[in-house]
Amino acid sequence: MRIICDPSALFRPESVHCEQRAKQNDDFRNYDENIQTHNVRRTYTEMHAKQTVEFGREMRTKWCGFNHAEMSIIDIIGELDNLVDESDPDIDLPNSVHAFQTAERIRAAHPDKPWFHLVGLIHDIGKVMALWGEPQWCVVGDTFPVGCEFSSKCVFSETFAANPDSSRPEYSSKLGVYEEHCGLDNVTMSWGHDEYLYQCLRHNGTTLPDEGLYMIRYHSFYPWHSAGQYDYLCCEHDRSMLPWVREFNKFDLYSKSDGMPDKAALVPYYQGLIDTYIHGGKLSW
Repeated sequence: MRIICDPSALFRPESVHCEQRAKQNDDFRNYDENIQTHNVRRTYTEMHAKQTVEFGREMRTKWCGFNHAEMSIIDIIGELDNLVDESDPDIDLPNSVHAFQTAERIRAAHPDKPWFHLVGLIHDIGKVMALWGEPQWCVVGDTFPVGCEFSSKCVFSETFAANPDSSRPEYSSKLGVYEEHCGLDNVTMSWGHDEYLYQCLRHNGTTLPDEGLYMIRYHSFYPWHSAGQYDYLCCEHDRSMLPWVREFNKFDLYSKSDGMPDKAALVPYYQGLIDTYIHGGKLSW
C-alpha cells in the first residue's frame, strides 16, 4: 500500500457551514493532536513554489490527453483502497471508505438528488494520479488560481515567495492575466485532483448538472468557498454555484466520524447512478 499525505485536511480555514455530528465539530481538524506540522508544511512549501502558470499548462497537456488508463469508476474507487491520507487528523481509513461515507450522508440529507449522491462518491477519485506516479503536492491540498496575485488567506501563504510567478509583474498583480469578474471558468487553477476529475468527466461525456460539476471542480478551493477570497474573479454564475459548493463541503468534511459503510451492498445503487450520469463502462483516464 502506498500511503500519501493529504494536507487539504489541515491548516485551511474552518468551514462556516457546520452541523452537529456524532463527533463534535470542535474535534475535527484538531491541530493540537495527531499533527504532522513538518510534513504538511513541506508539502505546501513545494506546492506553492512549483504550481506556476507554466506547470499548469504542462500538467494539462500530460493528463488531459486521457491516455493513461481505461477503467470504470468502481475500479478507480477500488484503487483508492491503496491510498490513505495519513496526515488527516480526522480519518486514517482508505479514501474509498470516505467516498461511500460522504455519498451516504448526502443521500440521507438529499434523497431527491441522486446526482448529488454520485458526486459524493466520486469527488476525490482524481487522487488516483498519486498512485500513478505524481507527487502529492500536485494531487492533494487546497487549490488556488495561478496567473494572478496569491491570496494571503491561502494556507502557508508566505511560501508563495519561492514561486517564480510571484516576481513576474504580469502574474503577480491582483488581477494578473484576468479581467475583473471574468468567471472562474476562465481562470486557471492550480493542478490537482479536482481539476483532473472535472476534465475527465467532461471528456467522457458526463450528464451531471452544473451544480455537481462545480462541487467536483472547486471543493478544494477553500480560499474561495470558506475564506471569501477571489470574488473579484467570479461572475454571477459562480456566485450562484457557491452555495452548492458549500453545501457539499459540510458532507465532505463532517462524514469522517461515520461508521464503516457496507460497500458491497451499496455498489449496485451507485453503479446505477454511474450508468445514468457517466454512462457506465470504462472511462478514459
